[in-house]
Amino acid sequence: MLHYRLDGPEHGQPLILGPSLGTSMRLWEPLLPALARTFRVLRFDLPGHGGSPVQRAETMEDLAALVLEAAAEEGMDDFHYAGVSIGGAIGATLAARHPGRLRSLAMICSSARFGDPESWHDRAELVRSGGTAPLLEATAQRWFAGPPDRALLDDLAATDRAGYAACCDALAAYDLRGELAGIAVPTLVVAGREDPATPPAHARELADGIAGATLVELPAAAHLAVTDQPTRVTQALLAHLPAESTESTESTEPAESTEPGSAGPAGSAQPAGGLAAAGMRVRRKVLGDAHVDRAVARTTAFTRDFQDLITRYAWGEIWTRPGLDRRTRSCITLTALVARGHLDELAMHVRAALRNGLTPDEIGEVLLQSAIYCGVPAANAAFAVAQRVLAETAQEDDRP
Repeated sequence: MLHYRLDGPEHGQPLILGPSLGTSMRLWEPLLPALARTFRVLRFDLPGHGGSPVQRAETMEDLAALVLEAAAEEGMDDFHYAGVSIGGAIGATLAARHPGRLRSLAMICSSARFGDPESWHDRAELVRSGGTAPLLEATAQRWFAGPPDRALLDDLAATDRAGYAACCDALAAYDLRGELAGIAVPTLVVAGREDPATPPAHARELADGIAGATLVELPAAAHLAVTDQPTRVTQALLAHLPAESTESTESTEPAESTEPGSAGPAGSAQPAGGLAAAGMRVRRKVLGDAHVDRAVARTTAFTRDFQDLITRYAWGEIWTRPGLDRRTRSCITLTALVARGHLDELAMHVRAALRNGLTPDEIGEVLLQSAIYCGVPAANAAFAVAQRVLAETAQEDDRP
């Protein structure tokens, strides 16, 4: 049995997080507060890593079976899954060969095939004879675009040599390129643009092979993008994962009852569920609870019907449609707001674009494109608004 830990509300939707080779569940700690706020999060250690004992697991299917065993222990018949590197490969194996078990998949700095099998066999033999110490210097260069995280390197140094080598053998045998088309769950692929181990070309192969997959490339991120860019990876995951925070009817009712007009000043109640409920869930996912809570608090008898219209049709009809992902919808929305000069709305949707996984550089590209087709004065005002919002967001991210 793998060593694992649970965080988050007991009735939250199950989310399993897989680590990278040589790390432990510690890898996910920067993202955990945001993910465990609504999801029931299960983090695990690979065999011989962290708290997991060494056990027979020499193929990706073996590792996937161990994950299913941990999920069964906690009554998770199906679950969302996100994994880094080998952790992502385990998720892809589950999605391709155990259909019905995954609700969604996120592969971060991962691949359908991790290079030449011989190089993995060579590394396995090196570690079996000398442990992981000879790998530390080269691994630090692969893992981090910025300063190394010493705690994660300590995890590598403490990893059991037999457990690490067995995972290398699993990576040598892994090749899912011919099975990508069979992955039918919503899939997010995240790449670090400075990742030498699984460069963006690997991510593009995944995104091209998995129907409907969303691809996010992050600047200033190497192989452990969750460490180099934790805020951006969190935003991409939250945009990818479903908005519903819980699974029982009892736990979802409070979210539905906070819709604009559900208990307005005039005392009339809107019916829960349907477009209004779906719209409110997406609205909170894209704009954030704090923004929506302020909008709800400001609702009056005069504005109640308008707020209900926005929630049901803008958010419940359009933003929930499967034809475009939320990143693309953010790009379109930013352009439209620039064209019409709606600067207050633009500020709100710059924040929303970040939550939907766009990087500041990508937002800048949208505004540059808008300058050509919407006019330089309009784009000039838009850049000023976006720069202010991005600066505010950066300050918020830096707060302890």
